Parts: sequence; structure tokens; C-alpha cells
Amino acid sequence: MNETDAATMTRSAALKEAHEEFLFPCVKPLYREPIAIAEASGVTVIDAEGNEYLDFFSGILSTSIGHCHPEVVARVTEQVGRLGHTSTLYITENQITVARRLAEIAPGSLKTCYFTNSGTEAVETAIMLAQLFTGRHEIIALRYGYSGRSALATNLTAHAPWRPVTSAIPGIKHAISPYTYRSPFNPSDEDIAEKFAQDIEEVIRTTTSGKPAAFFAETIQGVGGYIVPPPGYFQRTAEIIHGYGGLFICDEVQAGFGRTGDKWFGIEHWDVEPDIMVMAKGIANGFPVGATVTRPEIAAAWKAKTISTFGGNSVCMAAAEATLDVMKREDTPARSAERGHQLRAGLDTLFDQHEWIGEVRGMGLMQALELVEDRNTKTPSPAKASALLEAAKEEKLLVGIGGLYGNVIRMGPSMLITGAEVDEALARLGRACEKVDRS
Repeated sequence: MNETDAATMTRSAALKEAHEEFLFPCVKPLYREPIAIAEASGVTVIDAEGNEYLDFFSGILSTSIGHCHPEVVARVTEQVGRLGHTSTLYITENQITVARRLAEIAPGSLKTCYFTNSGTEAVETAIMLAQLFTGRHEIIALRYGYSGRSALATNLTAHAPWRPVTSAIPGIKHAISPYTYRSPFNPSDEDIAEKFAQDIEEVIRTTTSGKPAAFFAETIQGVGGYIVPPPGYFQRTAEIIHGYGGLFICDEVQAGFGRTGDKWFGIEHWDVEPDIMVMAKGIANGFPVGATVTRPEIAAAWKAKTISTFGGNSVCMAAAEATLDVMKREDTPARSAERGHQLRAGLDTLFDQHEWIGEVRGMGLMQALELVEDRNTKTPSPAKASALLEAAKEEKLLVGIGGLYGNVIRMGPSMLITGAEVDEALARLGRACEKVDRS
């Protein structure tokens, strides 16, 4: 090893040591030997040693148009030198501009926005707003769902590993997830969507006062492993919750802004207009922005004083405005559909080649592999998922991992990824799968 290599390795080791010393132990990076990322551009990230990786997970679907997109960088640079922060006590033009842009692409009559800093805060805002509007407090959520890291969000979450809070918040009930691969119903049943939806009604009738404030759901369950509900599910669940006088809150934190292909938001694939919609992650290409969007009459129900000190700040709004400009010009819904078909075809080929891939699922550029020990028993294989994650890293491909059992490989690259880059990612993933076969 030459002096340059030794110095680089020393820096990488020092970063790892400092991370362990100064950050909470729960801040755990991926991989047996974590990657210290030093710089990035587009779908390429470079670690402290100078190694280049193809990023196929985009900061958990946050760098939606690629790392350090030049238009976002330019807009933020200009903004931070002109006006950085005022708080929501003052009017700023770019906050209004972003709100107007969201109203233009949001489904139906959703047009009124409240900006926060994260998906967690957007969820908190949506839940409180539904409670204020209906005068009720009970919320129906879904098993396998993930909603964030606050006390309320972790109670909405239905993954034991993600629920550190020991005291439950009253009034939150969980219905069966529309997870057809691990369903208590026969996946081939024509009325499977109805069966999943009926469980929500039973939960309302048996575990609540019968007067829920809202039904809350991700359009595609992200941390749960990209669980896509069967056709007709959201139509029926919206009918059921409205029939009991509650609201439908739709979580588009991961599925929004064209990610699912052809539509701006995941819920539009099912022709359902939610009452409240939450979004974050890809909205500002990695800058901290959360948004809660609803109809004006629902927004008007919040009469108490409230403030988000950094929510809607000028710098993050500049990032969001630039990101939305690029998304519209590049037509991210259409791009995600085209590249998503290409990616899905490649993943289906891997399914045919490897018996431990139990299912390929997803929409657009939100695709996953559920790994199992045996396709007949569908026994989850977190060991296979961990092995594939590490093998992909060896091939300089970054993917994510999820699912209740840690057995789902998640992919969600930049929506501006090229066809050649998708092909390269599939080639690297194919080689990684071959390594898992040999291990």
C-alpha cells in the first residue's frame, strides 16, 4: 500500500471512529464496512477513498433528480446570498410560488399548503388537521406502514423495530396491510381488494368508537418493502372512511412527484382524491422540505396558533422551486414510466434466474425484490438480502433494504437516470446475484 492509499484509508477509518464516538448508536449506516460519501453528482457518489458508486437508492428516494443538480445548486446559491431565513411570520414569494406549483399538480381540489421540514412533521400536521376538522381523535393506519420518528409517527408505524416508544398514543388502530404476497387471503381471489378493505371497516366497528377522524395510508408502503395494493383497494377504503365521517390521508412521501410512473402522485393510479396529502423527500431534491396539502375548508379548521420556524424557509423553497421546474420540463412521470419498464424487465429476468427471489414488485422507478429461502413456503430470507446488499456494494451499486423481516431489496434511483445507467445497474445487480448464488 502506498502513502496515498494509507492516508486515504486512515481518513476513512477516522471518520468511522468519529461517527461511533459522537453520534447516537442508533444512527447506523448500512454495510459491514460503512461507506463514507465525500461527493456526488447525478447518479454517481464518491467515497472518501475515491471509489465511485452508482446510486440506485437516491438517499432513500430523496435526490429525485440526481445529486447536486446544477439548476438546484444555482438557485440555492443565489437564494442563500439574498435571503436565507425569516420564519413564517413574514410573507416570502418563493414559498407562495412552491405552494401554487403544488396546487397545480395535486389531484382534484387540493390546493392549500403547510410547509414543514420533513415527512414526519407533514404527517403530524395532517393527523392534527384531520382531528381538528372532524372533532374526533381516532386514526386507522395500516400494518407494515412507516410514518417517521416522532412519538405520534412511531405509533402510526407498524414495524416493531421502528417503534422505540413504549407508551402507546390512544386512538391509533392498525388494519391489515394490502400485502398480497403475504396475505391471509388467496392472492388470486378476484375480490381480494374488497377483503382487505373490509378489515378496515371491521377495525372501525370493533376497536373504535365508530367515529374515526381519518384513515391514513402510504400509497405504496415504502419501509414495508414497496407493498403495492391491489386495484380497487383505495376506492373502497376511501368509501368506507367517508361513510363513517372520517377523512382519507394519503402519504406520498416516497411515491410522489412522478416516481410511480405516468402520474404525479401514486394515489392518482387509483382515481381517488384524498382529503389530505403529505409529501417530502423528493420534493426538493434532498433539501429538508415537508408539505401537507388539503382543501381550503379543511385547512380552515386549524384556528389555534402554530408555527414551523424553518418550515418554508427561502433556501429550501428555492430548492423545491428549482426541483419542480426540472421535474415539469423533464416530465418525470413519463420518464419514470419508461425507465421503470426497463428496470422491471431486467428484474423479472433475475427472478427467472434465481429461485430465492420470491417476488418482484413496485411501480415506475420504485421497484423491489422480496428474497425468500423457498418460493413455496415464502420463508423470508434476511440473510440473502444482507448478502445481496453487500455483493451489490462490491459491484459499486448502492441499493436499499427494507421489509418487516429485512428481506426486501429496495430500488429508487434518480428519475432522470438514463437508459444506459439502468442497464449498467442491472448488470451490476446481476453479478451481485451470481455472487449470492456462490456464497
